[in-house]
Amino acid sequence: MEVDDSDDRDAIHTIQARLVSDTGEEAGPPIDLPVGITTAQLTLICNALLQNEEQTPYLFFVNEEEVKQSLDKAIDIKKLDTEALIDIVYQPQALFKVRPVTRCTSSMPGHAEAVVSLNFSPCGQHLASGSGDTTLRLWDLNTETPHFTCTGHKQWVLCVAWSPDSTKVASSCKNGETRIWDPNTGKQLGKPLLGHKKWINCISWEPYHDNPDCRRIATAGTDGDVRIWDVVLGHSERILSGHTGGVTAVRWGGSGVIFTSSKDRTIKMWRASDGVLCRTMTGHAHWVNNLALNTDYVLRTGPFHPVIDKLKKYSMTTDKNELREVALQRYKKVCPDGVESLVSCSDDFTLYLWRSNSSKCVARMTGHQNVVNDVKYSPNVMYFASASFDKSVRLWNAHNGAFICTFRGHVQAVYTLAWSADSRLIVSGSKDSTLKVWSVQTKKLEQELPGHADEVFAVDWAPDGSRVASGGKDKIVKLWAY
Repeated sequence: MEVDDSDDRDAIHTIQARLVSDTGEEAGPPIDLPVGITTAQLTLICNALLQNEEQTPYLFFVNEEEVKQSLDKAIDIKKLDTEALIDIVYQPQALFKVRPVTRCTSSMPGHAEAVVSLNFSPCGQHLASGSGDTTLRLWDLNTETPHFTCTGHKQWVLCVAWSPDSTKVASSCKNGETRIWDPNTGKQLGKPLLGHKKWINCISWEPYHDNPDCRRIATAGTDGDVRIWDVVLGHSERILSGHTGGVTAVRWGGSGVIFTSSKDRTIKMWRASDGVLCRTMTGHAHWVNNLALNTDYVLRTGPFHPVIDKLKKYSMTTDKNELREVALQRYKKVCPDGVESLVSCSDDFTLYLWRSNSSKCVARMTGHQNVVNDVKYSPNVMYFASASFDKSVRLWNAHNGAFICTFRGHVQAVYTLAWSADSRLIVSGSKDSTLKVWSVQTKKLEQELPGHADEVFAVDWAPDGSRVASGGKDKIVKLWAY
């Protein structure tokens, strides 16, 4: 007489399984697992069995079938032999991981005055530095030697910015002039952009997905005006006036708006197409020093994806519409509803978190004991970090502004910071002449980088994670690598 055990089969709740690598090594002894276990839970168990210090993402397979959501969806429970041991094969996912920079690979002299601004190109192939000696220098990153010295400015070059397609670099100076350069020849493109009455503090390019020709930039400065330029025609398309103090930061957002912060204690949001003021955000009790958008990293790198591009180099000869679509998808991933988040930092020792669809702040962050000079979003948009004259760097939750930890170690004011492309590390530059690398995972100092002879004013981490550049009062540009 046959016994119908289908009821028992339906009632199977656990199975005996063991986790094995694709080369056949067992992660640990066999364990009882619920049949509804998810891939996220399997990942936790696998990391625990392998005693990984850092959580590694894994893919799982049963009988060569990938477990995409949960085990019961990947295997037919009814056909299972409950007595048998099931092998679940785990494979570490290919992971883009930036190694902490540990040594100075080059000290590049050439500037005759302090280096006040530097910026890697989105493709990671070039580095531009601006200095008090009125020049912009372009450096060859393969040989780590000077490539071109761009002359024309008559005053300190205060800011540099690359177009998202890496084909142009803009520099602005204390004279109120902006010049556009070709990184492949070192020659100036077109005529200088003249119109600002005082020095220019900040530049921002139009996002690649809005215009793959990369011909419009916004500049702003001490005269309180924001100007939008067509860099090909060399003229100012419109002037955004409304700030009553100098503008300290300008960010061209991905949804057709421009954000500005000012010494008049406000943040303003403008429509780029016609210059209409959309909203004014108030709350800070002193100068607003800087702004960061959650889309900064994807807008900066445009069509270049640092991980994929390590494997397949985009050439800019690829169809522009194709590249534009890549840039748009990257933007939408960070900002699916078109509402951008932004953080402002101020001389009033606080930071404010805002959303672009409201004039009311989401959170007010206190804790710094002095001026907050710089703030940057992590590329994965989970955190932002702030640098302060109180000698510390603080880490915050990007979603709600909750405080996470303080990094202490600098013995003087921290001027600036930059994130690694994988959002695991932060590098900070300080008045104490050192750079320090901090780990988000361990919340500790990862690496101390002495070497500069004086204050460090500028620091940037290459978008592909390969190296860090720094510059400062000692007139030297330094490159750091693992």
